[in-house]
Order: sequence, then structure tokens, then C-alpha cells
Amino acid sequence: MYTLREAWIKMHGKEPVSQWDGRIYCNQTDAVITFRANETHGYMAAYTFTLVLKGWLTIVYNKQEMTLHPDDLYVYSPGMPVSILAASADYQGICLLADEHTTLDAPSVRDLVHIAYLPIVQLHQPMLTLQHHDAVRLADRMRDIIGYLHSNHLYKAAILRMLYAVFLLDLQSVQDRAIAHRIVSQRIEEIFICFIRLLPLHFAEHHDIAYYASQLHVSTVYLSRVVRQVSGRTVVDYVNQFLIMEASFLLRTTQLTIGQIADRLHFADTASFSKFFLRKKGVSPKAYREGNTDGSET
Repeated sequence: MYTLREAWIKMHGKEPVSQWDGRIYCNQTDAVITFRANETHGYMAAYTFTLVLKGWLTIVYNKQEMTLHPDDLYVYSPGMPVSILAASADYQGICLLADEHTTLDAPSVRDLVHIAYLPIVQLHQPMLTLQHHDAVRLADRMRDIIGYLHSNHLYKAAILRMLYAVFLLDLQSVQDRAIAHRIVSQRIEEIFICFIRLLPLHFAEHHDIAYYASQLHVSTVYLSRVVRQVSGRTVVDYVNQFLIMEASFLLRTTQLTIGQIADRLHFADTASFSKFFLRKKGVSPKAYREGNTDGSET
């Protein structure tokens, strides 16, 4: 998958600010800028938090359309099946991006996965409608990050990490109040979050539900039930989403042969990988690499 730095350069052609460490970025967005995200959504190892300020934005999540309006917040997490479908001409938003690999292990953001997935766990969708005063406060936190990103402050990197931690704490507080009652039990929520933590680390080597169930010390039947109850998707759906995302990324950005990609993703052979890719993308790996065109994805 693309790192945040790689994804940004892919979308915009250059780094956003001088001496950027590639960890955290925040910017005001409009319809034109927002549609560029479709180039890397599904291929980006980063979390993004998008707050709608003006107009409307329509996204597709898990094959379901939803339209966001002012004071709505949506979260993109690595591997999440989200794409941007439409936006009003006057759309304005503010977007905070955090690289997965450089933030997940930081103590201040150790609950990032939980924060990112809480709306899905509780509401089956990656968005929240906020009270206006909460939206204003989160927007202010994001603008603080923008200010320091474009400063020459001697301790800019440390301050940005602190501001990001404050944003996450504010967001968690908002979520706890916005989701007034627990729709699923804490045990089910925790199992789902732990599964989501394991997935990006092990999807290439382990395609089967038995591995994840054993790591979580639950039965395969129970894990299947939990994941479907929380998200409306299956464990296999999630594993396949990561596999097709990584396969597409490797075909687009590397010179690895199709056989080498099949080996890297632990398919039995090139033929089984090609059959999988054709089923998910609607084109063969060879045709995808040569034309770099997506077919329909199931």
C-alpha cells in the first residue's frame, strides 16, 4: 500500500510542505481536491478524518451510498471500501491524514483503530453527525495542525503529534456522546477491533478465518458472527479486500512478475491468483497492469 507520503505525491505531484516527515497532514479541501483521493483510496496505509464544512459530499461505503452534509464527519481506515461519488460545486471540507505505520505504535494514539472504527461498530457506517459546537471544536483542532504544518517551529514534529493526540481525544469524547447507547456489546466491539488490528499485519500470509479466530481465542463461527453483526461483511470479505488492494498496488507500482506477486500474497500458484484477481477486479492481472484500468469489484 501507499504510505501517506507516497499517496500524497501520487495525488498532487509533490510534497505539501518543505521538510515534511510524512506522518501527519491536514488541509482544507474542495470538490476538485477531494476527488483526487479516489486515486489512492483502498491503496493507502493511512487514516483520514474528513469534516464537511459547506455543501455536500456523497460517498460509497460497502456498496452503500451516503451523503454527508455540514457537521458530518467520516473516517477512512486502511482497507475500508470507500470511494467518493459526487460533491456539490460549493463543497468545502477539512481533512486530517495520519500515516498508519508511524502513528499506530505511538502511545498518544494507541486507541486510533478503536476511534476510527467506532462509528462502524456502533452504526454500521464510517460517519457521524456532530453537534455544531463539536464540529467547530474539531475544525479548530485541525486548523491548529495546519498552522504548525506551515510553520518553522523548532519542535514542529513533536507539537503536531501532540495536537493529533488532542484531536483524537476530542473526537473520542464527541463519539461517546454522539453514540448515546451501545448497540453492540463491549465484548463484540473489542473482538472486532482486535480483528481489524490483526488483519493488515497478517492478511498476506493468512487468508483463512481459522488463523484470526485462533489469535483471538474464539471459534471460527463466533468470529464470523461478530464481524457480520458489526459490519455487515464477512471475514473473507475483509481478507479479500486487503488482498486485492495489495495486489493492485503491486501491479501498479512494481516490476514484480505476476508469479512473484502470487508468491508474496501466498496464493497456491499463479493460476489461482489470476483467477482471484479476475473475479474481484473484472480483468486479469496482466490486463490490469497493461491498461491500469479497474473493472467492476465485487
